[in-house]
Amino acid sequence: MASTAPEKEDPTAPAPVLGPGQTYTTVTQKISSIITSRTPLGWIIGVALALGLMQCFALGVTWLLIKGVGVWGLNVPVGWGWAIINFVWWIGIGHAGTLISAILLLMRQNWRNSINRFAEAMTIFAVICAMQFPLLHTGRPWIAAYWLLPYPNSMGVWPQFRSPLIWDVFAVSTYFTVSLIFWYIGLIPDFATLRDKAKQKVSRVIYGILSMGWRGSAKHWHNYEMTSLLLAGISTPLVLSVHSIVSFDFSVGLVPGWHATIFPPYFVAGAVFAGFAMVLTLALPLRAVYGLHDFITDRHLNNMSKVMLATGLIVAYGYGMEQFYAWYSASTYEGYMMQNRTWGPYSFEYWMLILCNVAVPQLLWIKWVRLNPIMLFIVSMFINVGMWLERFIIVVTSLHRDYMPSSWDMYRSTPWDWLLYIGTIGIFLLGMLLFIRVMPVINIVEIRLLVPRKGHDKKPDHDASADASAD
Repeated sequence: MASTAPEKEDPTAPAPVLGPGQTYTTVTQKISSIITSRTPLGWIIGVALALGLMQCFALGVTWLLIKGVGVWGLNVPVGWGWAIINFVWWIGIGHAGTLISAILLLMRQNWRNSINRFAEAMTIFAVICAMQFPLLHTGRPWIAAYWLLPYPNSMGVWPQFRSPLIWDVFAVSTYFTVSLIFWYIGLIPDFATLRDKAKQKVSRVIYGILSMGWRGSAKHWHNYEMTSLLLAGISTPLVLSVHSIVSFDFSVGLVPGWHATIFPPYFVAGAVFAGFAMVLTLALPLRAVYGLHDFITDRHLNNMSKVMLATGLIVAYGYGMEQFYAWYSASTYEGYMMQNRTWGPYSFEYWMLILCNVAVPQLLWIKWVRLNPIMLFIVSMFINVGMWLERFIIVVTSLHRDYMPSSWDMYRSTPWDWLLYIGTIGIFLLGMLLFIRVMPVINIVEIRLLVPRKGHDKKPDHDASADASAD
């Protein structure tokens, strides 16, 4: 007689990527209810806070355009200051979106399905914030901003193509364009779902236009999947190229502390490190407020923590190699620069950087920390602060004391630096809050594809995509 005892789960099996008991209908209703439900008070408070921070940005930009970049803490040795610090920091935050969307898609990692949508949105808004600083750093954007574009002007002068600054224009604009297209393509089936569920005519028309006539036919699915794979293939090199080119802003300069071949991989790893920290910073409150525990499961928290731990170790290796190169090269200037970083006037910022980016992430070796939302949020916030301090140390300590002691000076930020930085945080938060209320924050279609797998990475018995589109 066959045994009727329930089958025991394998304790070594990976944690599920989807909570138990989910169906096509419950997945659609749960995710779309974030948009269709009554606007929560917390969301209104968040938008009010973001708008308040944006007022700081408006005030800082207004005064900057009236007075010029002299209102910032810039001086003769430190000619970039917070503008380049914040630019690199925001670009780094946007790095995880492309990694999650493109590389994990090509690797067929199903745990990406719950986090790729808002990671892509995070990329878009982070790049928008980053682009503010090169424009504003010109002081008079309506006069000087056109120098950023590679076209011949009336004087017959082209931009300096040997400068990595013009490479940034190509890299960041390409990165933004491809990320935006990738984000929108993934939204099309979900826009069709919202179109069909909309009760108001205005909503049906808007979502109908955005869905571009999607009906879920076999041809539509084929085009959707092929386009997604094509964009993923195009986006994958961007993960390496964008922040490598950003690192060239420093490494091609003959400045002690910058001129190092380790900068491109070191910056790429740091960008992924910072990007995943920001993904967790956004995902954990979102998971708690909207009850998305069945979609952002312990499997997601564990995997993202492991990525942060791996990239954090690469970043720590980069810090160690900087010190090693300075010692091994026997260069007076490199040796002094590293000594100045470690024990000079900005030593507090340097050791806070080591605490945030090297010491605190070691907690991620502990599984309990990787699965504890509160601890993960704390670790992520440390990393967010630490990655900003890293850019501060790289920029300021390498410039404020150069080859000639007669030109040394201390760099100190002003309230106008703070207003612009805080203001871009407001832009980022407002963009994310509006996105949460008008678009599916989690990819409905891709989550529905996981339903037949019952939350585990087992091959389904039938075509899940056809069933998902037929619901």
